[in-house]
Amino acid sequence: MFSIALIRELYTHMEWADSKMWRTALGSPAAGADPRLCDSLYHLHMTQRAFLQVWTRAPRFPDQQFTRLPDLYTWMRPYYREVAAYLATVDEPRLDAQAPVPWAKLFTKPEPPGGTTLGETLFQVTSHSTYHRGQVNTRLRELGATPPLVDYIGWLWLGRPHPAWPDA
Repeated sequence: MFSIALIRELYTHMEWADSKMWRTALGSPAAGADPRLCDSLYHLHMTQRAFLQVWTRAPRFPDQQFTRLPDLYTWMRPYYREVAAYLATVDEPRLDAQAPVPWAKLFTKPEPPGGTTLGETLFQVTSHSTYHRGQVNTRLRELGATPPLVDYIGWLWLGRPHPAWPDA
């Protein structure tokens, strides 16, 4: 169902969209210490990291709490280098391999969770990030900032630009 080329393209878009969102968030004085914004951004990036840990069988990271966006940004920032390195190791046949998600049973009670493939979970991260990026953009607007265009189609229209991280 999924191709590794499509998955890599979706992750390239996701990084570009996250970099635009972060550029706006860190550039907005009202956003810097907003707890709702910080919570939404943490959830978005914690989920990205949690799936990467499942795929790589890395030890679970400790739960964190952030009250300032710059601290959360510093914690989040290495993710894209790490996920790119992982995606470079994934070939087409592996996308169909089973990839159980340890926390799935928390969401499917009382039924046991069905199986998921690596390709499906890789796609889930991009879908989940898009959903929460929309929430972040709504909150940025409420705080007086102009949310950036982060849609996949916008990225295509703009010629698939590279990410523009605030610290780059």
